[in-house]
Amino acid sequence: MLLDKRVTLVTGATRGIGEAIAVAAAQNGSDVALWGRNEELLQKAKHRITELGRKAEAYRVDVTRQSDVEDATKNVLKDFSRLDFLVNNAGITKDNLLLMMKPEEWDEVLQTNLYGVFHCTKAVLRTMMKQRYGKIVNISSIAGITGNPGQTNYSASKAGMIGFTKSLAREMGKRNICVNAVAPGMIETEMTQNLPEELKKQYLESIPLGRFGKVDEVASLVIFLLSSASDYITGQVLAIDGGLQM
Repeated sequence: MLLDKRVTLVTGATRGIGEAIAVAAAQNGSDVALWGRNEELLQKAKHRITELGRKAEAYRVDVTRQSDVEDATKNVLKDFSRLDFLVNNAGITKDNLLLMMKPEEWDEVLQTNLYGVFHCTKAVLRTMMKQRYGKIVNISSIAGITGNPGQTNYSASKAGMIGFTKSLAREMGKRNICVNAVAPGMIETEMTQNLPEELKKQYLESIPLGRFGKVDEVASLVIFLLSSASDYITGQVLAIDGGLQM
């Protein structure tokens, strides 16, 4: 198995891409620490993973709160005794045109999507440095590369995540810690399911492969970046968008 005897921490692990990553990690031999804000969904995700024969623990964590993150990280290390991989997936949207955007809509998105990555990554780094091994995958978005109308807050947070990824990869390379980002395009999730049909049609016409991606496809890319097959890859942004941004 690609991740045999490893421990993977996934934030935003209760649905969509995050849950798919957590399940894929378990399918590839990893034990999994699940972070999220909804207790019921956390327990459902935990049940899915334990059914696969892997250890799983669920932690109710608000990644915008540094104290939450630090306490939960201590509990993960107590429960699993090690931590090999971090997947920063937790994220939200509060879409609006900039002229209409309220300061709180800007702040909430940046606090979760970017400050959350800062809090979570900083909390696990010391452990990875002591191990002289670790891998971090940040789930960005092609919106952070190309921009998206009505998403200045979201695009700014995801672009910031890309800069964060590249800078941290330079800092941590000599410690044998790889840091990469994945930039999904239009993926079949609750978010895209709720798009107006006309907008879905416009996106599909712009995607060379002619379809939306699947969460399992994003998860497979993340598993590759966590596996030993990617040991010489760091500081990269891998788009998975069906060719949308070409």
